[in-house]
Parts: sequence; structure tokens; C-alpha cells
Amino acid sequence: MNKSEPLKWGRARQRDLQRLRASGLSHAPNVEREEAIVDCGWGRLIFAQTFETPEALAQALRAERPDRRDIALYVKDPHVALSIAPQELFLDPSHTFRLDLSSYEPAERPCKPYFIRRMGTLSDAEAVNTIYASRGMVPVPPDFFWAQKDTRALTFLVAEDSETGEILGTAMGVDHRMAIGGDADGSSLWCLAVATQSRHGGVGETLVRALAEHFKARGAGHMDLSVMHDNEQAIGLYERLGFERVQIFAIKRKNQINEKLYVGKEIDDGLNPYAKIIVNEARRRGIFVEVTDAEGGFFRLSYGGRCVSCRESLSEFTSAVAMSICDDKGVTRRVVEGAGVRTPQQIDAQEREGWPVFLKRHGSVVVKPTRGEQGRGVAVGLTTLEEIENAVQYASSVSDAVLLEECFEGEDLRLVVIDYKVVACAVRRPASVTGDGEATVAQLIEKQSQRRQAATGGESVIPVDAETRRCLARLGLSLDSVLEAGREIPVRRTANLHTGGTIHDVTEITHPALIQAAVKAARAIEIPVVGIDLMIKSPTLPDYVFIEANERPGLANHEPQPTAERFIDLLFPLSAPQAVRDERRRAAS
Repeated sequence: MNKSEPLKWGRARQRDLQRLRASGLSHAPNVEREEAIVDCGWGRLIFAQTFETPEALAQALRAERPDRRDIALYVKDPHVALSIAPQELFLDPSHTFRLDLSSYEPAERPCKPYFIRRMGTLSDAEAVNTIYASRGMVPVPPDFFWAQKDTRALTFLVAEDSETGEILGTAMGVDHRMAIGGDADGSSLWCLAVATQSRHGGVGETLVRALAEHFKARGAGHMDLSVMHDNEQAIGLYERLGFERVQIFAIKRKNQINEKLYVGKEIDDGLNPYAKIIVNEARRRGIFVEVTDAEGGFFRLSYGGRCVSCRESLSEFTSAVAMSICDDKGVTRRVVEGAGVRTPQQIDAQEREGWPVFLKRHGSVVVKPTRGEQGRGVAVGLTTLEEIENAVQYASSVSDAVLLEECFEGEDLRLVVIDYKVVACAVRRPASVTGDGEATVAQLIEKQSQRRQAATGGESVIPVDAETRRCLARLGLSLDSVLEAGREIPVRRTANLHTGGTIHDVTEITHPALIQAAVKAARAIEIPVVGIDLMIKSPTLPDYVFIEANERPGLANHEPQPTAERFIDLLFPLSAPQAVRDERRRAAS
């Protein structure tokens, strides 16, 4: 580039922006604030139209922190900017959409079971980060939200469940007048995210409308947003709300967070989410992956001189003996009980003469097949001999041997143990539906089942079977009953994810006694990767009984905890970057 080119860039920028301002396609030039950058917590929003030269814009992007995600938007001549650092920068494959706020008409809002408000507390910030993590977004330091609570440049909204107080979704907006200064009259929407397990629909649309109305009231002329080009569901929502696509481009710096945007599409290998999360982590580290049977979740990983075959989180490192112990729930119970892990009382279902005494002693029992997975054949909370008879008959179709077990009232806690360390803890709750005063229970189950399918890649579905009908009958309801608005009822007693249950991360608050019990059970079985299930009163209390051990835990169910990373660490410890290995050694010493 010769010496006159930066000057040409600056003059051309002024002329083009004046012309685009007249056509409504760009912000007015900012004469008061050059090189405008707004820290958004997850990264920086760089207003490229305020930079005089492409060199200055490239330099700003090079200053991105390793754990952040900067975006330069409103880039004039992106091909020129990219030529400055082609190895470091890339053109973001997103579309920019604009909502004309001058003509935007707010929609009538029917009464909803949630409301929109400003983010106001540290717990709000933590809930938002949980949603970000579940959506694969960059988390934000909670104190950043708190530090920005009084700024006018950034607006953080949350959707709160009116009944439970749970944060269902979030959106962030930037006021360009406050960010850039001068005569800028725009705004933009960022970080729209809805909790994957939200039980209410329309949360995302309500957040977008609330932010649009907020900026319209401030006098903003339009609201922009950037959305991935292939996100058809989001694009459909925005177009339905009146957004129109505009030819505005964004540039980002290459990093691990956005790696998939510039290295090409993932291989469509047909793997389920439980295998894919491991395969993706392996590929990210440069480990060669060979899918041997996609439908069954089988693949082979090769790195250096080592080759390991896996089926999801089950690998060659798990012995056949350990697997057979987990396969038979009676054997599992005896092995862990011998190691000092507390277990519930059981009897063999074939001992029919003992049923009345066992039921009288415990008041409520569980029927489960000794072999089986994904909650099939398990019935919980049985209080009559007739219920036990029906449950045993059904469980016998899953396994030849069936057990009666005392029912420990409480919550279902899954602890993922990898290399004899607990990596993730999550409370699993049974499927439930919430009435609206119009739909039948069967219709509510169908809608909720569709949401669970969408959130889990088809892995979670609420079955309508004898267990579901029994659960409803205990409440005096049937599939044809109409629930009053706001009433929530369980439609299953077991909390298995595959039967519509939901999973809630409690890793940070789990009591040390529960952690110790899970590690003790894993060591007793001698299994390096396992999901230990406990029934607990609360994740913060030491009370528990052991339920079972799963030799092939679903690691994808526990994001944002680093389950896949720790699994690959176990298989290929040298695949982790040297800096990461050094840090772990320091932490362990």
C-alpha cells in the first residue's frame, strides 16, 4: 500500500457514508468519536465505520482477548480490510437484518406466564451465563453485568417466569448514539438466547419486541442484528417481525471459539449428540476420527501411536468386568455396598410372598428390571399390591429378572465420574406439563414432547404409556383432562432424560459427601468413566442412597461442564495444549 492509500480510504469513507446515510443503509459518520468500541462482556463490538484506515481496524481486531469474541460491524470494503491480515481475520458468514423503528408497530401482548425486565441482580447474571453456556455462547463475567447496570449504551433484558422466578431468556441491546456519539440514530440487538428447557413458547419474540420498543422510545431510527446465514428458525422469526436484510458486513479474528466458521462445515457423520460431542472435541484437538458405525455411535480415535475404539463415552478403557457389573443392578448394588456406599433395601420380585411385608415396611416402592437402560420398565412410588403386580409384569418384558426396592423420596442426581474425579453433577427432574385452561393433558404432553425433542436432537420424548396414565390417575386426572392455566403437574415419576425429563446443573453446589460417594462407587466397580445415580434430599445435603451406575453416561447432557474435554484427556492426555497441562499440574500440586 502506498502512502496516499490511507488518505483515500478516509475520504472515500466519508463520501460513501454520507451517500448511504441519505439512503438509510448506514449510520451517519461519527465526527466526535473516532474508533468507537463498546465492551459487551462476551467481547467488543467494533464500529468499523468510525475507523479511518483498514490498518487501524485490523489492529483493533488483533487486540482481541483469547477468551472473548470481538465483532467489527459496518465494515466498508471488507475485502480491503481482510487483505491487511488474511491469516488472522475472516469475513463472518452472517446476515445483517434491520428493523425500521419509525414504522414498527408494537403487537398486542396477551397475558403471558412470564414478563420482561431489566437485568438487576448477580443471580440474574449467573442465570444468563447458564443460558449462554447451554447455547454454546461466550460467558460474561458476572461482575461485568453489575458494572454496566447504570450505563445507557448497553441494555440487558431478561424474561422471568412469573411463577417460579426462573430466568427463561435474555437479550442485549446497544444504543449507537450513546456508543458512537455524533448524530448516530441506530441501535442493535445482540445475544438473544432462550433456555433450552424453557416450558413456555414465544420467549425470544417477546424479548426482541421489548428491546425494539425500548429503543423506539429512546428515539432510535432502527435496530440491527447479525444472524448466522443458515439459522433458518431465527431468520424466520426476524422476518415475521418486520426485519429486512441489509448489505452490511462483519469481520472477526480467527480463534478457537469461531473456528467452525472459517474451517468449513462439520462432517455430517450421522452420529447422535452423545457421540458427536466427543468426536467434535477430538477433531478440535487434531485427533483423527473414523466413524465405524454412526447409527450405533461407534467411532475410532487415533493420535500419535495410540488408537482407541469407543461407543459414545464407552471406550476400551472400560473393562468387560466393569461393564457387566453395571449391567446387572443387583450385582452393582452388592459391589458398591461392599465399599461403604449407602444403598436402598431390595427384594427379588419373584419373592411374591414378601411383597406385602416389604410394602408395609417402606410404604412406597420402586419396581425396576435388573437389566436395562434409559429408564425402560422402571416404575416409582408404587403404594398398592395391584400397582406392583402391573409394574412387575411390564418390567418383565424388559428383563427376565425384576427387583422391588424401597422408594427414597427426593431428587435424582447424576454424577459423571471420569478418571475417578467428578466432572459434572446434575439434578434430573421428571417430565411435567403446565396447563393453559384450554388444551388437554394429551395435547400438552405432545407440545412439551416436541420442545424436548428440539432441545435434545430427538433424544428426549415423553411417552404416553401405562406409567404416564398411572401418574395422571394418582392426581385424579386422565389424558383428556383440561388443566387450569398455570397449573403444573408431573406426567412421569422417573426423571430419565429419554422419557422427557429435564436436567439441571448443580456441580458448584453439590455436597462433598455426594461427590465422595460417587468416586467410591466408581472405584469399587473399577470403571474410569461412569454415570453414578443417587437419590438425594437436596444437592446441598449429604443424605443419599445409591440407585445405579451407567457405564455409558451421556456427556452431552451436562454442558457447560467440560465432560467431553475430560474424556479426551483420559484417552489422550498429551492432546491437551502444553499450557493447559502445566496449569493442571500446578493446580494438582
